[in-house]
Amino acid sequence: MTDMRITRQGSILGGAVKRVEDPRFITGEGGYLDDIETGGYVAHFVRSPVPHGVIVAIDTDEAAAMPGVVSVFTANDFSYNKIAAGNGLDEANARPLLASGKVRFVGEPLAVVVAKTAAQAADAADAVWPDIELIDSVATIDDALAPDAPRLFEELASNVVWEKGPVTSAADLAPADVVVSARLINQRLAAVPMEPNSAMAVPSDDGIELWLGSQNVYDAGMTVAKVLGRGYEDVRVRVPDMGGGFGAKIYTYPEQIVLVPIAERLDHPVQWIESRIENLTNMCHGRDQIQNVSIGATADGSILWIKGEILKNGGAYGMWGAAEPYLTQDMASGVYNVPQISLTAKSVVTNTVPNHAYRGAGRPEASAMVERLIDMLAAELSMDPVALRQKNMVGADQFPHRTSTGVTYDSGNYQAALDRALAIAEYDDLRAEQAQRRADNSSIQLGIGVSTYVEITALGTIDSSRVTINEDGSATMVVPTLSHGQSHETTFRQILSEQLKIATENIHFVQGDSRYVKRGGGTMASRSTQIGGSSVLVAGEAVLDKARRLVANQLEASTDDIVLFDGGRLGVAGVPDSALTWAEVAALAAAEEPREGEEPGLQALGKFKQASESYPFGTHISVVEVDTDTGNVELLRHIAVDDCGYILNRMVVDGQVHGGVAIGIGQAMSEAVIYDDDGYLMSGNLTSYLIPSAMTVPSIEIDHTQTLTPLNPLGVKGIGESGTIGSTPAVQNAVVDAVRHLGIDHIDMPLTPSRVWAAIHSQA
Repeated sequence: MTDMRITRQGSILGGAVKRVEDPRFITGEGGYLDDIETGGYVAHFVRSPVPHGVIVAIDTDEAAAMPGVVSVFTANDFSYNKIAAGNGLDEANARPLLASGKVRFVGEPLAVVVAKTAAQAADAADAVWPDIELIDSVATIDDALAPDAPRLFEELASNVVWEKGPVTSAADLAPADVVVSARLINQRLAAVPMEPNSAMAVPSDDGIELWLGSQNVYDAGMTVAKVLGRGYEDVRVRVPDMGGGFGAKIYTYPEQIVLVPIAERLDHPVQWIESRIENLTNMCHGRDQIQNVSIGATADGSILWIKGEILKNGGAYGMWGAAEPYLTQDMASGVYNVPQISLTAKSVVTNTVPNHAYRGAGRPEASAMVERLIDMLAAELSMDPVALRQKNMVGADQFPHRTSTGVTYDSGNYQAALDRALAIAEYDDLRAEQAQRRADNSSIQLGIGVSTYVEITALGTIDSSRVTINEDGSATMVVPTLSHGQSHETTFRQILSEQLKIATENIHFVQGDSRYVKRGGGTMASRSTQIGGSSVLVAGEAVLDKARRLVANQLEASTDDIVLFDGGRLGVAGVPDSALTWAEVAALAAAEEPREGEEPGLQALGKFKQASESYPFGTHISVVEVDTDTGNVELLRHIAVDDCGYILNRMVVDGQVHGGVAIGIGQAMSEAVIYDDDGYLMSGNLTSYLIPSAMTVPSIEIDHTQTLTPLNPLGVKGIGESGTIGSTPAVQNAVVDAVRHLGIDHIDMPLTPSRVWAAIHSQA
């Protein structure tokens, strides 16, 4: 691993640097899409009121005649390609921009009303009358797999749209002394970003600009181009400040794309801002996975194998989310030496909101599966769950470690993270207090849940970043990542400031514009700093190399003798008075004819592709109290010790852990998207879909170990999803642990008081 002139000792890296983004957000100066004034029209989508049916007709006449209405559009008004299913799925799963022929879930867009004001558009939308002939629907995995299940896509033989077999046949598994089996459920979740979806299409003499909320401007641009049959350069995609995404804004939505031909036809800007209810009924959901699994071990607790099946509800259109279980399969051994794994995976389509990535995307499901199985096996063997983990944990001397599922963990020290978390929690004291409460037959029981996890980050793709030294000596970086809470403006400035010795306040940060982004994977899969940050480093190195050559020529010295002094001046080593400022070097570059292969001026494009994925890890410990009379759960403490490699900015990393843990607690304790048997959404607002708040999330006790990865020049791994992956099973294990002495071995999430109470009283 090359450091590329990055030093860690005494540098701006590694400390806790305040976020430069915060002042504008705190003072209300952020520029979100709804803040952009264009004098444009407003779009409102008419959505399917039923989960499954044939479209007979859509009557738009009354709506078109209402005050302020400019036009009403249906699928018949456009010619375009569908949004590709991808990931090896049959393209029968491709999704139209507006429903055509059939509707497949409640909330699917049928028509769009364009009016002069939002109120006029909403009123007119209520006057659009869709005539839909109902078809029987399927809402669950079991319903979709039934032999006589109604099919969502007649072109397909069944509702199964994706399958992946096991690495090892179940018939080849070693004999086990002890086998524990379970049916584990990761319920369906909604992303609920602070800012719902949005888009605005603006025609101009230069073509059209599409402003939207997206986590990947490059992918959004490519998707729009493919669907509309254009070139990537023909539609300029731009992303302003964005209030959260959590994976759900990786996808480019039909409502966003269809605004382009509408704005072109009307020759006028058109804006769409999603309501909260629309967001819950239309934005891609996550999770919704059932695991029928078993773990086999020797009598002394050595794990032999994990086997079973993973079933996934992909929602109405088979998209990336349908293929997501491959990540669960890959990560099924967790942090343990598991000699054999035999897991099949299968995804189905149902009459529910399409399923896509949600913070963690397949890895939280793997961690939840493995960590529940470990706790259940420990109970069966009458072992302390920590002791069982320690017995089977991959050792620090076993890296790089090849798992039985075929993935290679780059680096790790799982025992160190576990030891640190146990010390912070004072684990032995907690167990002693738990034993005393049980002896006293207290109605308030204590539960201690442990989760040791490893996850996969930086999935594929190349990032290209550009660094330019401006004539005033400041620098501009253009990056393909999209910060929407990840603090790239701060962290990436730190990287370039340390490399080029330019003050962070003199570094300009540009993101979210397809005119400048030619290649990049966006912000997802905890990839941004290790891939995007490394591409900034590569670009900065190229700029520095050119600058050293220019200065060497100017000072009639050898390039090898040119060094970068503090304060951002380049000169001959040992002769600081000879040094040139960055502004002076930029002037030299502007006056020089660029050499072959070089960019004009003092700028460079840096490309970085990591050789393979990285594998962050950690230990979370949750401490809860359970009232056995009411089933109420109170979270007392949450300890998070995460390892994301080298920490560039402790404040930023801790912030990501805070957010991730809150999401993990939400899944464990309260969140669940609920459909009735026919596919009608029952949790369509924030009184029925319960997200965590400051009142329900305890103060999080955070610490870190740092095990560098050799895969990138910064030594960093991902951190954005670790908090979620580690926290959910820790909380679930803690609640079950509190009542295990009552004969309870498992409770499904979310661990609501009624569900916990029912589990307790089922043993009475």
